Amino acid sequence: MIGAIAGDIIGSVYEHRPIKSKDFPFFHVDCRFTDDSVLTVAVAKAIMEDGDYQKWIRKIGRKYPNAGYGGSFIGWLYSENPVPYNSWGNGSAMRVSPVGLAFDSIDEVLSEADRSARISHNHPEGIKGAQAAALAIYLARTVKDKKLIKKEISSRFGYNLERTVDEIRPSYGFDISCQGTVPEAIIAFLDSESYEDAIRNAVSLGGDSDTLACITGGIAEAYYGPVEHWIAENVEKIFPPDLWAITCEFLKT
Repeated sequence: MIGAIAGDIIGSVYEHRPIKSKDFPFFHVDCRFTDDSVLTVAVAKAIMEDGDYQKWIRKIGRKYPNAGYGGSFIGWLYSENPVPYNSWGNGSAMRVSPVGLAFDSIDEVLSEADRSARISHNHPEGIKGAQAAALAIYLARTVKDKKLIKKEISSRFGYNLERTVDEIRPSYGFDISCQGTVPEAIIAFLDSESYEDAIRNAVSLGGDSDTLACITGGIAEAYYGPVEHWIAENVEKIFPPDLWAITCEFLKT
């Protein structure tokens, strides 16, 4: 989970200043946490407490009103009677990493990813994106086989994972859809040699970099193991104490 949060923070500075290179400072002086991290922590809190994703996403999300939420999500977050708004945006996938870590079967992971997504992102692509990201994390931490991960995700969800980062990079642009983010984030992991390399792959695509790196980071950490100490230290320095405390509590369960 720290891997997902770190990816968000590292990618944040390039979200509106895209780069097409893997050569960049890992923690830029302007790095910050965004809605990706806030809502990831909210999903983790829901899993630890009562499984009420809507309640915890709204409760924790409202504590950080300037985290960078999309317009439709802000309306949902502050609505007196929130209803799903048929979103296919990548917000459902960026927050789902705790699901892939907490549950112990493919059926559970897919079911909980669906539940966590459909409170807001109930479009089929929104649900699919969350399920694919969560399943990739689950498989990364259990079978640790990139070929199997690639086969399972592509066959279940119809994503084209036959491309490489170098093939995607030249023509790829800013894309907030699940269908235009989740496959690319998974490929950034599949093409990597380490956690750091995976994050550099994701950011170098030049798209919605914080979300790409958040999704990629969650998968990469599950596969390669806990992030290095210096990465976790930088996350702790940037992250609010209450969100860091929830993160640490989740990792102990």
